[in-house]
Amino acid sequence: MKIAVLVSGRGSNLRALLDAERSGAIAPGEICCVVANRPAAPALDVARAAGKPAIAVDHTAYADRESFEAAVAQQLAAHGAEAIVLAGFMRVLTPGFVSAWAGRIVNTHPSLLPAFPGVRAPEQAIAHGAKVSGCTIHFVDNTLDGGPIIAQAAVPVLATDDAKSLHERIREQEHRMLPEAVKLLADGKLAIDGRCVRIE
Repeated sequence: MKIAVLVSGRGSNLRALLDAERSGAIAPGEICCVVANRPAAPALDVARAAGKPAIAVDHTAYADRESFEAAVAQQLAAHGAEAIVLAGFMRVLTPGFVSAWAGRIVNTHPSLLPAFPGVRAPEQAIAHGAKVSGCTIHFVDNTLDGGPIIAQAAVPVLATDDAKSLHERIREQEHRMLPEAVKLLADGKLAIDGRCVRIE
């Protein structure tokens, strides 16, 4: 399965996927391209260093989300993408785009959803006095970080934590779980049943 990775930032989850690909851990998954909505995203350099097509589609150059997504879709088609992983991609996708890729878009989020969807989840966890946070790998639907959950891992919130330190420990779990979820997707072992995801 050819997988496109959409990114916006530094690319730590992308790096984890690339490392897993090199070791065969996501086979038959294969990263076919990396698309960033920010031309200066460091993740593009991570992709280039791994020999992957690294494409910038600057969302600020488009009048609306639909035209931006059409440009992204053109790149996905050009590289034969069959599924999408959102790895720190900081754009909300339109219902039309999500519908076209239903059951084939996976996202990683730094909280135990449904708690703390949206941006700055570790900061939200600390502000709310949460004792446990974590990360969630889920399918994307037309809700904000609300799609069917594939996998979760808990991370304790320490008394000494700030948002940065908590997020770094959450990322360790994301880097472990995301390749595992991608392999299950590539193997065709994930089945969506309403709100639930079964591993077959």
